[in-house]
Amino acid sequence: MNTKRGLFFAFLCAGVVGVFSLALIAASLSIGTKTQVRWSGLLFGIMMFLFVAMIHFPGAVTSGGRILWTIVIREMSFGGGSWVLAGIAMGGSRAQGKNLIAVGRVLIAIAAIFFGVQHFLHPLGLPGVPLEKQMPTWIPARPFIDYLTGTFLIVAGVCFLLARKTRMAATYLGAWIVLLVVVIYGPVLIGALADPSTAVKVEGLNYFADTLLFGGVILSLARAMTAIPGLQLRWPQHN
Repeated sequence: MNTKRGLFFAFLCAGVVGVFSLALIAASLSIGTKTQVRWSGLLFGIMMFLFVAMIHFPGAVTSGGRILWTIVIREMSFGGGSWVLAGIAMGGSRAQGKNLIAVGRVLIAIAAIFFGVQHFLHPLGLPGVPLEKQMPTWIPARPFIDYLTGTFLIVAGVCFLLARKTRMAATYLGAWIVLLVVVIYGPVLIGALADPSTAVKVEGLNYFADTLLFGGVILSLARAMTAIPGLQLRWPQHN
């Protein structure tokens, strides 16, 4: 009985992972080809929020620790970025698109401010998404890079939250994150892929992809302002 139950749960987990993988591939193809982004962005965001609610958030509340909370906020920012793209596809001047962009903006702002503070508390970690891995020792002025990145994140996050200079702040911060990916995460990834350990390879890929995706999330806000001129990224006012 226990063996059958174990096999059932193994197949169930494999099925869930397979569905999740297919959903990610479908969403990436939809967004990359600009096909039905209003649906792929909306559904991908819902999927990310469900994963946060069912998996990451309970673990963060139960165990605590900055890494778990960083993962929670990172995943919520990914969902927020996908909602921004869905809002653009819907037309930001419409109520539904405007609401999605506003929610995404606030989630991205929270992530930027939280990550920025973490850079000041842990000034030797890899910049961008502040997880456990430290910057390699060959990188000069490591604390300065983290302090500078933290400053950019906090200032941009406040701009996003207040809906002030959103396009400029998102453009500069997104460009900075992408630059960090190329200059720092690129060599880190190359070193990880050269390591014989599969775990190290996967870790290197995860850090590279997560930080690059976070840069894309930031740039999605700049895209929202560019694609829809005159869009006021504020919460809707009800009479």
